[in-house]
Amino acid sequence: MAHVRDIMQKNVITIEHNKTVYDAATILKEKEISFLVIIIQDGKPVGVVSERDIVQKIAAEDLKASSVLIEDIMSKKFRWVSPDTVIEDAVQKMLNNNIRRLIILEDEKLVGVITQTNLAEFLRSKLLINGMLDNIDSEKD
Repeated sequence: MAHVRDIMQKNVITIEHNKTVYDAATILKEKEISFLVIIIQDGKPVGVVSERDIVQKIAAEDLKASSVLIEDIMSKKFRWVSPDTVIEDAVQKMLNNNIRRLIILEDEKLVGVITQTNLAEFLRSKLLINGMLDNIDSEKD
């Protein structure tokens, strides 16, 4: 059975909580990603911010991104799992909470992230492998 550690992204892009929304938007654009994990000085995650948060809480309210701190718009109730979590359990958590990504914590430290894209790639690989095995079995008969 596969675990989250098998498919998680280990290089998570972060930003400190006292930076501005403009700083966050710049990183999102430069790295071509859709969300950031917000950390405090010791590297502990305290929230997440997505492109959607910026659109809904800054752009749609006509606020100046360079005048708003990221901690003022971040989602503080982020969902997480450990690296040892079975992938099916992680998927269920994402579905139950209607979220697109999960933070991976080990001993309260950020060690990775898992997204819908990671899950889709994993499931695609699994389906392809199962299809190949089925073809091999049918050729033996």
